[in-house]
Amino acid sequence: MQVLPGSPATPGATVGADGVNFALWSGVAERVELCFFDAQRNETSVDLPACDDGVWHGFVPGCEGGQRYGFRVHGDWNPAAGLRCNPAKVLLDPYARQLEGGFDWGGNVFDAIWDKDGAATICSHDNAASVPLSVVRAPAGPRSPAPRVPWAETVVYECNLRGFTMRHPAVPEADRGRFAGMRNKEVLAYIRALGITSIEFMPLLAWIDEHHLVEKDLRNYWGYNTIGFFAPMPRLGAGDAPGELQEMIDTVHDAGLEVILDVAYNHTGEGGSGGPMLSFRGIDNLAYYQTEPGDPGSYINDTGCGNTINSDHPRVQQIILDSLRYLHTSLGFDGFRFDLATVLGRHNHGFSGTHPLLEKISTDPALASARLIAEPWDPGPGGYQLGAFPPRWAEWNDKSRDAIRTFWRGDAGSTGELAKRVHGSSDIFEGRGRPPFSSVNFVTAHDGFTLADLVTYEQRHNQANGEENRDGHQHNYSRNYGVEGETDDADILTIRRRQRLNMLATLLFSQGTPMLLAGDDFGNSQHGNNNAYAQDNETGWLDWRGLASDPEFADAVRELIWLRRESPLLRQQEYVHTSAETDGQFAWFNRAGESKRSEEWADSRAFTVLVERGEQRAAIVINGHEFAVDVILPDITSSWRVAFSTSALPHDNCASGVLPLDSFSIALLLADQ
Repeated sequence: MQVLPGSPATPGATVGADGVNFALWSGVAERVELCFFDAQRNETSVDLPACDDGVWHGFVPGCEGGQRYGFRVHGDWNPAAGLRCNPAKVLLDPYARQLEGGFDWGGNVFDAIWDKDGAATICSHDNAASVPLSVVRAPAGPRSPAPRVPWAETVVYECNLRGFTMRHPAVPEADRGRFAGMRNKEVLAYIRALGITSIEFMPLLAWIDEHHLVEKDLRNYWGYNTIGFFAPMPRLGAGDAPGELQEMIDTVHDAGLEVILDVAYNHTGEGGSGGPMLSFRGIDNLAYYQTEPGDPGSYINDTGCGNTINSDHPRVQQIILDSLRYLHTSLGFDGFRFDLATVLGRHNHGFSGTHPLLEKISTDPALASARLIAEPWDPGPGGYQLGAFPPRWAEWNDKSRDAIRTFWRGDAGSTGELAKRVHGSSDIFEGRGRPPFSSVNFVTAHDGFTLADLVTYEQRHNQANGEENRDGHQHNYSRNYGVEGETDDADILTIRRRQRLNMLATLLFSQGTPMLLAGDDFGNSQHGNNNAYAQDNETGWLDWRGLASDPEFADAVRELIWLRRESPLLRQQEYVHTSAETDGQFAWFNRAGESKRSEEWADSRAFTVLVERGEQRAAIVINGHEFAVDVILPDITSSWRVAFSTSALPHDNCASGVLPLDSFSIALLLADQ
């Protein structure tokens, strides 16, 4: 194998007309081998001949796309000092666009052997047969044009690609759980008809299954254990995962839908000090990971996953930015949801909303059209930072989630908090100059109960995870209405169904950006498991039979989304308070139709929210009592018509100015001009 000095300019494997340029940065390497593998994993290795500013590089004439490769990095191995170079380990290219092969949790994948006292000796067993290999990938071709949806019109649908398609009756068996399954016309037609604008896929980039899951014959279903920031997960494809991912994105775009990707840059699948060596640890451990001050052999674990990416290091910032640019401009993702996004803003002294990495992501010209959505918390000290992200970012708003849940559960003193969230959480975002879309409101997400389980279970039921039911949230703000789990009681089933619609209606009538969890639109259940990260089975997969058993529920969800789309008052682009400030107002009225007094917020659970702008008027009327009430409507010149209601009580389009509401119900009224 002939290797010439190449170029350090472009990291990874870059395909040219006459061969491939390879470049790998390491600030601690003394020598780097480039290793080629054939289909039987026979290895041919050669040293990269040149190094510039820590970038080892070489050009291989005649090399083409499809070539399997990896790196062996020579240098100091001293775990106590944070130095982990071990040339017995073939390492993934951090910039690899494609991976091939599985991961075997044998002893060969570790760089160290640890005794009972924590002392380490080097593990010299070769790992080449036990780890995935990088694959040279030619550049992607042109992409289908993407829809451009304004934030004010955006409705997000969080979706696990595998779980969404595994039991869908229209998806052929061979396509289920794969990128091809999401290209199915019936699948996309359903999402489109629901009124969704943007599918937010849970992680699709390559990950490994954690050791403790493999020992229990389980595997990682969610994907938050990333080992590569550019390559798709091989098992989501049928052989050519990158090509199949590109086809899927193009097909979703052709259906008029945006594609948002959940990315986990906060940690990697290499885990803590005793975890496997796959890539970053063996390339430059101290550069890629945060370590304890004065103890470079110990990782800071602000993620709860064993390691924390070192967002202060310029090379870490570079690879994250390069990954985002590639995913957005080359593959066509329209935006990103950043898992534990506060880690990307962490200095060694804590989080900063002006962290250079966050600002670079916000201002990068190549990412100017990309949506940026933060999960604004992590388990580390000072990790809760809702509202603290820079301009352009939207943020998952758990305060909205909890306010909707606690109010409809019937908690005392919850009305005032709900009012703030219906208004779009101006108390959190407006003072920082951020618009209502910054608040991504949701009732449920992948992490926690589904909507059906939220009204069916008061305790988590996670025994199938093999962790003695100690994992998952303890505080779910859920209610079972008299029976824990499934029941045939008609009265309980009626209130559960109504409460599901009440919460979705509150979500979709609130200012901000609504996000629905896939399956909540037809009553999908995980049987009380509120942490299904390891349930790559019928517990985690969506049960589409719910759509056939209660089609009217999905119709009601479609109607709610349609009303939001057709009613600009429900999705305003700036915060509105009183008519004295703008040409619109948000006003709050009690059950008697009078302006709500401050002392009423603590316990008043029947009220009206009046939203006005110009000649347009809408009223959101809520009864959170466990008994029926008559709500007197605000006295305005226009007559009201009921556009949506979860109450079964008859009404006369409010000609009398009074709206009767069932216990636990919500209605949307529009003013006829």
